[in-house]
Amino acid sequence: MSKRGFASDNNSGIHPAILKAIEIANIGHAVGYGDDIYTEEAKRLFREEFGSETEIFFTLTGTGANILSIQSLCHSFNSILCAETAHIHTDECGAPEKFTGSKLIPIPSGDGKVSPEELLKKLHGFGAEHHSQPGMLSISQVTEMGTVYSVSEIKELAGIVHQYGMFFHMDGARIANAAVSLGLNFRTFTKDAGVDVLSFGGTKNGLMLGEAVLIFDPKLAVNTKYYRKQSAQLYSKMRFVSAQFIPYLRDKIWMEAAGHSNKMAKMLAEKISGFRSVTITQKVDANGIFVILPHEIIQNIRKEYFFYDWDESKGEVRLMTSFDTTEEDILNMAALLEAHLH
Repeated sequence: MSKRGFASDNNSGIHPAILKAIEIANIGHAVGYGDDIYTEEAKRLFREEFGSETEIFFTLTGTGANILSIQSLCHSFNSILCAETAHIHTDECGAPEKFTGSKLIPIPSGDGKVSPEELLKKLHGFGAEHHSQPGMLSISQVTEMGTVYSVSEIKELAGIVHQYGMFFHMDGARIANAAVSLGLNFRTFTKDAGVDVLSFGGTKNGLMLGEAVLIFDPKLAVNTKYYRKQSAQLYSKMRFVSAQFIPYLRDKIWMEAAGHSNKMAKMLAEKISGFRSVTITQKVDANGIFVILPHEIIQNIRKEYFFYDWDESKGEVRLMTSFDTTEEDILNMAALLEAHLH
């Protein structure tokens, strides 16, 4: 399928500047497993963004980054609290539980966000040997429902988490989209807001592959390199992962790419919001639109622009935009919907 669609930002290609960085890194030989100049430079750029004490561990996949984040800070007897829609809970085939031994405890959420009230309901059983011990809260930024936490919301959750002696993880698979949405640098709503460990995503925003685990307290990263190797996330030709992050951070490719995908999502939402029998169910904070469509038109629309169902029982679908979504795509999709609705 070569035609652009609205199924996922994973379906998009590689940003030309990122592809060029891979091509440059392909010249000559370099020491494997991260002992190369590209990895060194990428780490330097990450530390410019997040602080000199930050420890950086590149991984191949987002699931790998989430597993490594949990393993580094928690024990197998700990439980990981997350929104019921969280990627680690719904879309990682039990990998976090398999590799870490930690129990995932979902928290009810209508908009993808964990609320302080619902979090507090789950914080019990401390010191009881019969119960898994709450060890970490994991939130997604952007959430799986396309919403974005504010800085104050993150700080409030961090206060509760740390009060109970737990750790705070952020799954930042779409962190660039969140930064653009908030109009803030990464550090303001991560490290400075109380996050302990961050899965920094890039694949959904123009990278070919690769994520990074950022641990903000070096004392918490003592064993991370061993867990990375055990979980098959230590890539031998690491330069091809880390080289992508050089232009991504240095040249603000992340801002350009995420800014465009966010803009396209808002444009599509504006175009279809007034259509009869169309209901947008979530706030469009980033590059995802959740919309209820009449059941009878969904399959016909999908023949032209591929997308996924979200809740088939009520005709809710998810439309995702990407760094390479065009205005023509938006106008054509809106026209297609309008034609089928009248």
